[in-house]
Amino acid sequence: MRLEFKYIVALISVFGMFMNLLDLTIVNVAVPVLASELDASAREVQWVVTAYLLAVAVAIPVSGWAGDRFGTKLIFVLALAFFTGGSALCAFAWNIESLIVFRALQGLGGGFLMPVSQTMVFRAFPQQERSKAAGILVVPTTFAPASGPLVGGLILDYLSWPWIFLVNIPVGVIGIVLAVAFLREQREDNPGRIDIPGFMLASGGLAVFLYGLAEAGERGFGDAVVLGFGGAGLALLAIFVLVELRTEEPLIDVRLFLNRMFALANLTQSVAFMGFASTLFLLPLILQLERGMSPFESGLATFPQAIGVMVMAPVMARIYPIVGPRRLVAIGLAVASATTVPLILMDLGTNVWQIQGTMFMRGVGFSMMLVPLQTAAFAGISMADTGRATAAFNATRQVAQSFGVAIIATVLTSRLAHHGAMLGPLDDVAASVSAFSDGFIVTGAFIAGGILVALLIRDREAASTLRARIPAAEPGKD
Repeated sequence: MRLEFKYIVALISVFGMFMNLLDLTIVNVAVPVLASELDASAREVQWVVTAYLLAVAVAIPVSGWAGDRFGTKLIFVLALAFFTGGSALCAFAWNIESLIVFRALQGLGGGFLMPVSQTMVFRAFPQQERSKAAGILVVPTTFAPASGPLVGGLILDYLSWPWIFLVNIPVGVIGIVLAVAFLREQREDNPGRIDIPGFMLASGGLAVFLYGLAEAGERGFGDAVVLGFGGAGLALLAIFVLVELRTEEPLIDVRLFLNRMFALANLTQSVAFMGFASTLFLLPLILQLERGMSPFESGLATFPQAIGVMVMAPVMARIYPIVGPRRLVAIGLAVASATTVPLILMDLGTNVWQIQGTMFMRGVGFSMMLVPLQTAAFAGISMADTGRATAAFNATRQVAQSFGVAIIATVLTSRLAHHGAMLGPLDDVAASVSAFSDGFIVTGAFIAGGILVALLIRDREAASTLRARIPAAEPGKD
């Protein structure tokens, strides 16, 4: 039986997305090893992560226009090539400075991969099958980051740190070959010219803002550097919005956010991803630094979240066209909020099976939220606008995740000081556990906030993606 073209597109796209997202969490696990092997300070090594994030921020805004102008197939292949080549350079970095530069090159490829991959998949599936597309896309979005600590732990235990980058090379080469052989080129007839002012403002604003957030984890939000860069980034992004509203051919059409469903989906995912990303920041810390687990053991404890997502994603793809987004998103976030309670109550004697069960259910809730949300977000977006819409969708997610981690890092630092504790096994264990519990309360608040936003969603505004014939909303009516 011949595989339909839409599934070929989905499989190849997932291939590239998985490699990109897997590499990010692998590198996070390797930070202590890189500091030791490259004779660098913790702050210098942190730039290995930050440089990647900043490069992604530069690439995302222009990804939608580039795919429309030059073709999604070409941009996808070039993004994979950049990412794979950057991985090879990273593996042979001779000092921390060269590694930081090569990670930035890798990040440029990664910044194009996510939006262009999503664009290809959503354009390959008809509107009424968008839930299937979202169910496929949710797998790399969650499974890859959760796999990073497992793969990274194994590599660092049995091989050497360059292999966290070398593993990307055969995967990237296979992805490029498959893309060249099987994908069809797709361009928009009128992509417009590159919006240089928009590109400078969007990429510069995102990069400056994300740099401020990266510094907030260590310095705190009241620090002059954090306030300066964060404020400057927000100012540039505000000017970007004003400029784009007056531009005939905008880089990212901010008018897309006048689409109520698209705006609510972005807001819901932003709040939810702040909670999920901050949890995945806190949990490995308490497991590794307080319980003494290895990165691999910690990864085994958190990995069931990915299994929960994979189990529930195909179910959501089938249920969504019948039930609609509003209830599924709200229930999914409620389930995820409930799983925060065991994390708040967790101590160093908590059974690992209990943690794994909690993370599995968290993955179930995450899938119930993400599949409907990704489907509904693009229900009112035309095929011509899909490229730029996915760029905007990915940009808000990237900022939300960075914002959530920055906030929770600051909260953890503050609560450790409040309880008179510090990270590490020689610390006052009870005080450290109390600080982490306070942090998990904040992550739960993020996710619970998403429920309130989700309740504003109207199923009829996603009628084009539903099998049940919910009439489309009339202008000015609920």
